[in-house]
Amino acid sequence: MLQRYFKSLQALERRDLRRDLLTTKTIDFSSNDYLAFSVAPFIREAVQKSLDDGIAIGSTGSRLLRGNHEQHLLLEEAAAAFFGAKKCLYMGGGYLANIALLSTLPQQGDLVIHDALIHASCHDGIRLGKAEAIAAIHNDPQSIEDIICKWRNSHMMGNIWIIVESLYSMDGDKAPLADLMAIANKYNVFLIIDEAHATGVYGSKGRGLAAAYAGQDNIIILHTCGKALGGYGALILAPDIICQYIINRARPFIYATAPSPLMAVAVRAALSLLQQQPEYQFKLQKLIKFTNQKLYQCCGIIGSGSQIIPIIIGSDRLAMSLATSLQKHGFDIRAIRQPTVPLGKARLRITVNLHVDQIKITAMLDILAQKLKEVRFNE
Repeated sequence: MLQRYFKSLQALERRDLRRDLLTTKTIDFSSNDYLAFSVAPFIREAVQKSLDDGIAIGSTGSRLLRGNHEQHLLLEEAAAAFFGAKKCLYMGGGYLANIALLSTLPQQGDLVIHDALIHASCHDGIRLGKAEAIAAIHNDPQSIEDIICKWRNSHMMGNIWIIVESLYSMDGDKAPLADLMAIANKYNVFLIIDEAHATGVYGSKGRGLAAAYAGQDNIIILHTCGKALGGYGALILAPDIICQYIINRARPFIYATAPSPLMAVAVRAALSLLQQQPEYQFKLQKLIKFTNQKLYQCCGIIGSGSQIIPIIIGSDRLAMSLATSLQKHGFDIRAIRQPTVPLGKARLRITVNLHVDQIKITAMLDILAQKLKEVRFNE
C-alpha cells in the first residue's frame, strides 16, 4: 500500500531532488527574516504584554465563527492606515491568501494574465478557479498588453486580472510596476501585486514597492507577515467590496482557523516599529548594497541589486554540493532546484538580512569565491 510512495521518494533521491527538513544554528543567509523582526525586543515585549493581559494563544475557530478576535480588527485598521489602503483583511499566510484571491475573484469568462515566474501559490489558486489563464513573458509589460488586446479583439468581455510579484523570490528582480499600473488603468483591468519580499524592505518606511498605488479601485496588494515583518499571516489590501466578497465567498478564508491573536499583536507591533524606527530599513539597505558590490569584487558575479541574490549553478547535484560545503563552513545557504526553478537553473539563493553584518558577509563571500573556483577548475 505504501510502495508507490516509497518508489516516488526513491526516484527523487536518484535525481538528487529529495527534500528533508533541516534545523541549523549556522549563520543565516537563507531566511526571509530580512529585518530580524522575528527576534526584535519591541515585538517580543508587545506579545508578552498581551499574554500577561490574558489574550488567548489560539483563535479557536474560523473568523466567521468564534475566531474573529479584537486583535485581528485592530491589526486590519492599523495596516489599512499604514499602507494607505481603503480596507485590509488579515488571513493565515500568503499561500492561503493567494489561493483565496485567485480561486474566488476571477470568474468564468474572465482572463487571468500572470507573470511567467509568479509564485506557486498563485498557480495553485488559478487552477482552483474557473477563469482562463495565460502566462506573460517575465517582467515584460508589452507581453501583457498584447495578450489583453488579442483577448479583447476576440470579443471576450469578462474582467481581466494581471498577477505579478513586486520583487521575485528566486531572482530578486523588481517588476515594472509603473508600466503595469498604466496598462491596468488604460484597459480598465485589475492588477494584483504580491509584495511578499518587498514589504518592510522597500518604499517609504517599508510600505513596499506598490505603495503609490494603494487605494485604487482596480488594485489589490498582498503583504505577507512572515518575512520582513517577522510574524505570520497575510494582509490583503483592497476596496471594501473586494474584502467583503472574500469573507463571503473565499473557501480558504471561510473554512480555515483564524491566525493566532498573538500573531496579530506581533504584526501590528512590526508595523509600528517600521513607522517609528526607519533605521532598521536603512541599515538593511546599506547591507544589500555592500553585499552586491562585494559579490562582484570576490566572485565576478553581478548581483540582483536586492536582498535576494541568486548564484546560478545549473546542475541540481552541483548546487546541492556547494550548499552543503558552505553549510559546513558555518553559513546557512540553501540550494534551490526544480520544480521551484526550471531544469538547468539550479542555484544558491543568498538572502541579506539583519542577522548578519559586513564581517560575516565578507567571510561568506570569500569562501563562496573559493568554492566556485574549485568547481570551475574541475569542469
